[in-house]
Amino acid sequence: MKRGLYCVLALLFAGSAFLLGGWAMRVRKGVVVEGVAVGGMTYAAAEACVREKLAHIPFVLHTPAGDAVPEIVYTDDLARLLRRAARGEELRVTLRRELPDAEQFVADVCEKNVLPPQDARLSFSRSGFSYTPERAGRRCDYRATLAALLRALEKGEESAALVTRSWQPAVTEQMLRQRTQLLASFTTKFDGSRTARVHNIFLACERIAGSVLAPGEEFSFNRTVGERTRANGFLDAPVIVAGEYVAGAGGGVCQASTTLMGAALRAGLRITESRPHSLAVGYVPPSQDAMVSRYSDLKFSNPYAYPVYLLGRTGEGSITFEVYGLPDGKTYTPESRVLGRIAPPPAEVVEGEEEKVLRAEKEGLRSECYLCVRDGAGRLLSRTLLRRDSYACVQGKVQIRRDAGEERAPLP
Repeated sequence: MKRGLYCVLALLFAGSAFLLGGWAMRVRKGVVVEGVAVGGMTYAAAEACVREKLAHIPFVLHTPAGDAVPEIVYTDDLARLLRRAARGEELRVTLRRELPDAEQFVADVCEKNVLPPQDARLSFSRSGFSYTPERAGRRCDYRATLAALLRALEKGEESAALVTRSWQPAVTEQMLRQRTQLLASFTTKFDGSRTARVHNIFLACERIAGSVLAPGEEFSFNRTVGERTRANGFLDAPVIVAGEYVAGAGGGVCQASTTLMGAALRAGLRITESRPHSLAVGYVPPSQDAMVSRYSDLKFSNPYAYPVYLLGRTGEGSITFEVYGLPDGKTYTPESRVLGRIAPPPAEVVEGEEEKVLRAEKEGLRSECYLCVRDGAGRLLSRTLLRRDSYACVQGKVQIRRDAGEERAPLP
């Protein structure tokens, strides 16, 4: 109704123009444009009447972040058609859509649709590993999007889509799992009935589990576990002092340090400090123990390009340490050899109420340990001396009954 009224007003305007200026500025008779009879109208009135009927095709750019609608400028050849139209001619208007700021529009849309990727993440504690999977991101292909938008506008299409490319994360869960494989595990046994010693072993193990060594970083047992004192949570248990077993705070932690060194050796970590006990221990071969004290430490470093992770646990009469990281395809095996044995001196004899062994004798040892490195096929690559040690012997001590040594008086 409004469109028809507008055209009537346009015709009246055309009549007025005729009275004022004649036919010089009017469309030729019988001309029809887009189905609208505009013959005899002024050019301005004809343009206004035809444009009422022209359909402006909408345009939208579809993007992952939502549709974006540019400000389209519409142009046509209507004015030229009206001025060149011949009498009685029927014409169609060529309608064009233009986006003068197309480059800036696409750049702005691209910026809003960038989604950075999320690398996989690793969480590690004394409980073990947990992994958060990676998430791919997306980039906008600016050139391809601009070309698609302009092509769609030119073809009269109502929409185009943002052209995106996948943006892959730098770190994937698979990569993290490859870097956190079990390199080595080592276990030693202990007497579970000796509760104070077991407590100390458990406490040392708990404080070591969850440790992470960056590439090149050195681990210190003493720094990690802390002083073996009652104030630091340790109980009194037998320790070796000057070749004798005596009660001392933290007895048993040397089995934790020895077990840890066994795992570190087999994982290919570099032992930078270790010392033997004064007496040979029974839970590992000679020259594979690691005595720790206020003055002696167990230290090793991470020679790999990626971090290594330490886990530990105690069970029914055993302690285990595990080392995780990225395998280098080699195996590391410590090999001990006894060079000689040192016989203890004759047992010390004392008198008492009954016969019993007060201290068992124990032979001493001279030993050495080598680290053998083999490739994946089992071929020996190197054999390196780790330590050469001497363990003291222990003199036995026995008690005999007092009357057993008395000589009977001769008969008269």
